Amino acid sequence: MAAREPRIREIDELRRLLEPLVLRFNRPDFIADDPISIPHRFTRKQDIEIAGLWTAVLSWGRRKTICDKALQLMEWMDFAPWQFVCNHTEADRKPFSRFVHRTFNGEDANCFLDYFKSYYSGCNSLESLFQEPRASANAQAGGQSDIGNGLVRLRADFEQRVPHAGHALKHLSTPASGSRCKRLLMFLRWMVRRDDAGVDFGIWRSLDPACLLMPLDVHVERSARELGMLRRKQNDWKAVLELSETCRRLDPLDPVRYDFALFGLGLDAIGSAPRPSIVIHRKSRPGK
Repeated sequence: MAAREPRIREIDELRRLLEPLVLRFNRPDFIADDPISIPHRFTRKQDIEIAGLWTAVLSWGRRKTICDKALQLMEWMDFAPWQFVCNHTEADRKPFSRFVHRTFNGEDANCFLDYFKSYYSGCNSLESLFQEPRASANAQAGGQSDIGNGLVRLRADFEQRVPHAGHALKHLSTPASGSRCKRLLMFLRWMVRRDDAGVDFGIWRSLDPACLLMPLDVHVERSARELGMLRRKQNDWKAVLELSETCRRLDPLDPVRYDFALFGLGLDAIGSAPRPSIVIHRKSRPGK
């Protein structure tokens, strides 16, 4: 027997708990210390995409370090990413060869430059990689959502345009391997979610925010498990789909808004605060 879904009463209790946290963290002053502050330096769609994808790919470790490293890349591109990737010379690329952040190295940085130059020479926006088939919150086949299919296409397109990518492909995770793809799902939240609070951009209008999936980072995962919103033990793509479906029951039109609430609950800064008392109790499968 499969685990039952949360009852309506439990969903209502979760919503009452999480809504104040969404309002607390989904606000402009959240931007300053978050990686999303890097693409917020730009207004041109292509600049936001390039800064956003590169920053998201670098997003592991301390947030200040992530922002500093992404800002360094923007400085090398003269704070005009789209113009730079389309028009740079070999001499312009030299600083990128010495870039290092965790396992992301100079060779990877140059591969990303190659990809951006190839892509934007013939395409106007990365959005097109996610447009066919059109993303739908209800369309899933074999555990793969349309958002997941778009992530697979992004990696395949990168590999096709940059045959020498090698190690750089490691930074473009794919649900085809079961990865939770947390950094790329965060990037998609930035691009797709239409946010009146001014945090997310919502510049990809052809995708429905209802189709977005939750970025499952350590803070979100910890909070979701404490609240009983996530039952699957592995932190993988199936766990992403499970948590996203629960969040979709809370808000069918904007499920990933609860990323802010669950992230906030999991932060060490409020770890000493009283923990929420509600826990969704799910029946186990026989033998579990």
